[in-house]
Amino acid sequence: MDILIGRPGSNPLVRDYVAGNEGCRPFFARGWRGLEGYRVRAEAIRAEARDAGWAEAVSTASEPAREKLQAVIDGDGFVVTTGQQPGLFGGPLYAVWKGLSAIRLAATLEEALEVPVLPLFWVASEDHDWEETDHAHLVGVDNELHRIALPAVEGAGDAPLFRLPIDGVAWAAIDQAAELLPDTEVARETIDRLSAAYRSPGATLATGFQSLLEGLLGPLGLAFVQADAPELKRRSRPILEASWRRAEEIETELRERAEALEAAGYPVQVPILEGGVNLFVESEGHRERLYRDGDDFVMRHSGQRFTPEALESMAESAIDRLTPNVHLRPMVEAHVFPTLAYVAGPGELTYFAQLDPLYRALGVAAPVIYPRHGVTLIETKIGKVLAKHEIEIDTLARPFHEIAQDFARDEVPEGVRAALGKIRGAIGQGSGELTEAARAIDPTLKGPIGSARGAAFAAFADAEKAILRAVKRESEITLQQIEKARLHLFPEATPQERTMSIVYYLARYGAHFLHDVLAEMDPALQASMAEG
Repeated sequence: MDILIGRPGSNPLVRDYVAGNEGCRPFFARGWRGLEGYRVRAEAIRAEARDAGWAEAVSTASEPAREKLQAVIDGDGFVVTTGQQPGLFGGPLYAVWKGLSAIRLAATLEEALEVPVLPLFWVASEDHDWEETDHAHLVGVDNELHRIALPAVEGAGDAPLFRLPIDGVAWAAIDQAAELLPDTEVARETIDRLSAAYRSPGATLATGFQSLLEGLLGPLGLAFVQADAPELKRRSRPILEASWRRAEEIETELRERAEALEAAGYPVQVPILEGGVNLFVESEGHRERLYRDGDDFVMRHSGQRFTPEALESMAESAIDRLTPNVHLRPMVEAHVFPTLAYVAGPGELTYFAQLDPLYRALGVAAPVIYPRHGVTLIETKIGKVLAKHEIEIDTLARPFHEIAQDFARDEVPEGVRAALGKIRGAIGQGSGELTEAARAIDPTLKGPIGSARGAAFAAFADAEKAILRAVKRESEITLQQIEKARLHLFPEATPQERTMSIVYYLARYGAHFLHDVLAEMDPALQASMAEG
């Protein structure tokens, strides 16, 4: 299997940031290339008054992670963080690639700065978007893409994921996965991993996600934190309280930054909503965003109102009901943990460009934003198809009917293409000459001649389509191979890493292939550290 390492670039801002272009520099506290930005951030952390109690929120299920955490505590070290909304069976591949990117970056910075650095994965367990997390995609032994989904449990779509047990419904999804995978020892081991993660008593999408990734990436040193961890919630209180106390000021700052981004030609990933507070409140089984309404606050869907005093009381006695939104979560993370860098996907990187004013307003120092590695896995059978037909990977991102049409055109014999060209040329030239010659007889003959010319071109266009259909029939097996290659590399017309589950690859190659992916990330990271 070939492993291709890159950097996802989804919009001009991401592309400019990854390339180190100066145009986006004003929107980030410091650059990610070279070591200088990390050294500056390290000194800022050392200047803060921070105890090591944050470690109580961290889960270390492996000995390497436990040892690294202790080394960070004892050595006044740092963390490199990343995070993701939990998904069934580990979510899309990029969640795993983010974890590996954090592991590789932490190891590189540890060596360069000569201080312990722990890679830490934030599991967004407080999210409530069930439909984004309840499914997984994998290619079965029938070589077709399958979507495996959980049935909705009570509270799905309203309550935070950490409150929704799935152990009673996960068995059907796991059985479906088992039916789709090959009957091999390594596939059975993969199913055992899924069962242990998602069918344990009281398991949720969040705990199952973490358990699966802990088994895969924990031995490589990755630690985890659940967003609802009690110690994390306790330590996040100052940031959560500031979100409503200074809501109007924060909204103004974020709006001005959004306008500056748009003026520079960059996208605004997260819209600034009028009156929106960067906080969700969970009440009566529903998690909703809070909005300013005079001196009070309201949840617009349910209509529930809260005074500042009611929110203060909630922060004191039930802080688990208060959760940060996408803007505020990075503030919590940087406030609680000694965060040297955050490993961000392209969407996250885009909204981090909006956040510098918020970091300053809340008195939180911003980490370095490191763009995660993108990974494309090309199995041997797929690589052979690409090589045999000289197909570039990006070509497969196009709709298949376009790929098939271009392939058929390329396969048409040269003699046929030449003959069609001659016929079209003759029709064009001959009709032009006839029009000119007939002008002296009757100028209106130009119309019928033009119609005949158009009909002739249309007839030979139909003939060409018939030829292409015949070529496609002759190339049916080859086109099927190309279509299957596209299925593996761009399932549902999206990059592999944004759709496919890690389960497919675990069942064929075992967990050890992740070591190979990590090793391939190293040259790309070393090159970026040498720049700047």
